[in-house]
Amino acid sequence: MFGWAITFLIVAIVAGVFGFAGAAGTAAWIAKVLFAVGLVVFLALLTGGRRPPAP
Repeated sequence: MFGWAITFLIVAIVAGVFGFAGAAGTAAWIAKVLFAVGLVVFLALLTGGRRPPAP
């Protein structure tokens, strides 16, 4: 998830450099959403964790 967020961030930066403001804004928004979703999933897995089997 974080890999995709970084990819879209790089796409946004490159699009911004070449003057594609619409594509840059969209790619940056997608990168933010993917980062937020990845962070939520990471925290859910971190707090849930693996529990030992019930006896």
